[in-house]
Amino acid sequence: MNESRKSFNRRDFLKGLGISSAAVGAGSLLPFTSCSAPGEHAHAEKKDDGQVLQIGDDIAVTNTESGKIKGFILRGVYTFLGIPYGADTTGENRFMPPKKFAPWEGVRPAVFYGNSAPQNIYDRSTTNYGAFVDHWNYDEISENCLTLNVWTNGLADGKKRPVIVWLHGGGYTSGNAIEQDGYGGENLARHGDIVFCSINHRLGAFGFTDLSAAGEKYKDSGSVGLLDMVAALQWIHDNITNFGGDPGNVTIIGQSGGGGKVCLVAACPQAKGLVHRGVALSGSAVSGNNKDYSKKLGEYILKEAGLTAATADKLQKLPWKDYFDLANKAAQKLREEQGDSGMRRGGFGPVADGVHLPEGTFFEAPLPDSPDIPILFCTTFNEQSPSRTDAALEKITLPEVVERITPRYAEKSSAIVDAFVRNFPDAKPIEIFSMINSNRQAVVNAATAKSKQSSPIWLAWFGWNPPLFDGRMRAFHCLDISFWFLNTDLMLTHSGGGERPRKLSLKMANALVAFARTGDPNGSELPPWPQFTVENVETMILNDVCEVKNDPDKEARNSLT
Repeated sequence: MNESRKSFNRRDFLKGLGISSAAVGAGSLLPFTSCSAPGEHAHAEKKDDGQVLQIGDDIAVTNTESGKIKGFILRGVYTFLGIPYGADTTGENRFMPPKKFAPWEGVRPAVFYGNSAPQNIYDRSTTNYGAFVDHWNYDEISENCLTLNVWTNGLADGKKRPVIVWLHGGGYTSGNAIEQDGYGGENLARHGDIVFCSINHRLGAFGFTDLSAAGEKYKDSGSVGLLDMVAALQWIHDNITNFGGDPGNVTIIGQSGGGGKVCLVAACPQAKGLVHRGVALSGSAVSGNNKDYSKKLGEYILKEAGLTAATADKLQKLPWKDYFDLANKAAQKLREEQGDSGMRRGGFGPVADGVHLPEGTFFEAPLPDSPDIPILFCTTFNEQSPSRTDAALEKITLPEVVERITPRYAEKSSAIVDAFVRNFPDAKPIEIFSMINSNRQAVVNAATAKSKQSSPIWLAWFGWNPPLFDGRMRAFHCLDISFWFLNTDLMLTHSGGGERPRKLSLKMANALVAFARTGDPNGSELPPWPQFTVENVETMILNDVCEVKNDPDKEARNSLT
């Protein structure tokens, strides 16, 4: 692996605090970051040239179970970055469940984000539109990655603020807690008077290598990335009162792979009592990796390394880059040699071992040992927008759409296109193409599975189209994150910025805060939001004009089955 995967040039300090370069020193560009009272709509532009950053020996100091930490105050919000919730997972701790971080003496600074877990980094070339749109934030990469970040309006003040915990996307193999500027928690913490946390955890071959065939020592190895999330939630439970939060009211929220993680945690017995609500955005999961497949993958890794079960400990001694390459090479060989074995595949992911995750479908029946929490699911109209960087696709015809989807849907392709056209008669062919690729089948299936438990479910569909790339971006994957967190002016390359996205963002953020407080998103500026039922598939459409519709894509979605 190239050495550049380990370290990248640090951004300037203000960039590290989550401020976009366009916003440095320009408070008027951050309409939700003025020092308004919690809950106040901080939309009005306020010209204030006073001090906005405070840091010093006696500023933003609080206790944790391991010792005192010191952060800073930015625009009135106490901010702590890179707090360790677990020990370094290098060496003998590799493949092992997380251990607590050792106590320290004195006051430990918590002023910069923690390391990202080992992974491949996205293409950052100057010609990559993805780098322009998402401008990914990465810095040091190492196995010493079990850290979290906290934003709050008060410290140990006796208030029981709802806690919102961000689980980043990137599947189970990439990403970090601050990958996009829109992940920051400052604006939502201030506006909603909540405590916002985000976490890093082990990924890919470091979080989900199942070496259980090598003996009892490695019985948990296929799920340690999941157990990291649980350890972070346990840390929050044990420490969050020092940050003004309520350990009895914790909402997890994630997008893409993070949405899947929300479902995993909601099914994990070890998380019971640590999490109370969930929000899954553009991602869901109703099962874990097949345990036979995951065990086989572990055996392939041992074989690739020239090791046996008796000598498996040698894997803990390899440099992380060497193990990373070896494990992924073994995974590729397994895919090539096993063919279609009937086992769920997809490389490294949490194992449905019957201990940390149920075997079979997570929510098939009430499980007394697992969390049964309200969940709000949301997807976007156009998770994939094929024409964003290919303007020629705007002129695609319906027969060409049929041709494009035939490799996946075969003889059903024409009927599927016809069904989507009937369901969405005003949509252009390119939009039909995008919506087929971005269909809601998985999320409706997840909500249907979850409905067998007792907790309520809400379903949303985000359709807002940003005025960028000549309107070709549409409601793409990741776009809604900054809306939920009041960060549309921090993600100008997603939203375009300005009043229009702010209006929808405020409605969505208020609904999220209401959900975090009560388990019900109602009470904001959105229309009355009914709970999801299998019969009606009640769906809140999030757009410039928000409305509730019953099963708005029923005919189109059913054509895919």
